[in-house]
This record gives sequence, structure tokens and C-alpha cells, in this order.
Amino acid sequence: MLIIKSLEQLGRYTLFMKRSFGLPDKWSVFGKRTVQEIVKLGVDSIPLVIVISLFIGAVITIQMQLNISSPLIPAYSVGLATRDIVLLEFSNSILCLILAGKVGSNIASEIGTMRVTEQIDALEIMGVNSANFLVLPKIVAFIGFMPVLVIFCIATSFAGGWFVAAFTDLISVSRYIYGLQALFQEWYVWYGLIKSLFFAYIIASVSSFFGYTVKGGALEVGKASTNAVVWSSILILLFDVVLTKILLQ
Repeated sequence: MLIIKSLEQLGRYTLFMKRSFGLPDKWSVFGKRTVQEIVKLGVDSIPLVIVISLFIGAVITIQMQLNISSPLIPAYSVGLATRDIVLLEFSNSILCLILAGKVGSNIASEIGTMRVTEQIDALEIMGVNSANFLVLPKIVAFIGFMPVLVIFCIATSFAGGWFVAAFTDLISVSRYIYGLQALFQEWYVWYGLIKSLFFAYIIASVSSFFGYTVKGGALEVGKASTNAVVWSSILILLFDVVLTKILLQ
């Protein structure tokens, strides 16, 4: 029963995406809406990304230093480990799990409210492809701005570690910075950016689907918002495993 229900849900999602990715009726309107969504979904998320990344970078640096006490391990390993943790996992997977809560719930509740207040029905009556009109700008905007959020995350995470080195006696700044530079692999940056694009699509499309298919009233909008965050998080973790296997093998 659960498998059948999941397959039905997957089918509805596929048909919904097919409608969403049609050509816009008016490119000028699509462009304006995309810019608005970039500001709402992307730019407004920058403060959250900076605050979280700053503290996580500091915590990773502290934990690495406290747990690497062997004289056989070089002191710069703290910076190296911090860099690789941030590049490989935190700046993409963990960041997107956090953004699924903020951006995903925002998208689902916004579209769900439009559904229960019959604004989507009004668009359909006017002959507008409501799925394309409402959803495509969100998907394009969030995917397009996600690399910017990833770069902010990487930079502020490294800055958090630098503050620990500069204002504590756990590790010197020079050794921390040397660790950030040691054995650097450029592919790790591209790996994180590629993963983040997949995760951004998952967050925007899944949240839009749950919001668009709401039936009922305000209570169902809240449930749709919760389901959007839960399923986005599950799919992000699933694709994290798959993409890691494909990109790092």
C-alpha cells in the first residue's frame, strides 16, 4: 500500500514538473518574477548562511584541535581537516538541509495559501499555466543563486576557524592558514557546487509540489509545509549518497 501510494505521488510530481517546465507566456513577466524570487529565496537567506557558517567553522576548528593531540600528526592538519569538511559536506549537504527548513517551508506555505484562497484557480480560469507561472521562477532563481550561498558558506566557515585561531591559543593563525592551503584539490569546490545545484532543485520543486497540491484549509497548508521540509531533507540525504559515489569514485 505504501509503495503504491509513493508511486502515485511520484507520478503526480512528474506531471506537475512537466507543466512547470513549459515555456513562459510572457518572458518579461517571467524575468521580473525570477528577480523577485532571487531576492526572497536567495538574498534573504544570506544572513542565516553567514551566522550558521561562522559558528560551524569555529566549532569544527575547535573540535579538530582538541581531538588531534598526537605528535605524529602535523599541526596544520586542523586547517586541512576543517577545509575538507566544509568543502565536501557542510557547504552543500548540511547547508541545504538547513535551507530546506527556511526556503522549503516558505515556498510550500506561500503556494499552499494561494491554493486554499483560490488564487491559483483564478489564474487557471484566466488561461494562465499556474504551475509554470508560480513554480518555474522559484526553481530557476534558487538554482541560480545557490552557488552564491555556497561561496558565502565556505568563506564564512573558514573565517570562523580563523577567529578561533586568532583569539584563542588552540592553534596559531599561520598554521591554520597553511592547513587551509595544504594539499588543496580544486575538484572539491566543484564537487560541492554541483551537489548544491541538485539539492536546490529538490528543495524548490518538492516544496512547490506539496504547496500546489494542498486540499483543505489553513491546517493542511501547515501539514504541506512540514511534508515539504521532511521529504526535501530525505531526498537530499539520498542524493548526497548517490552523488558522492558518482563524483568522488
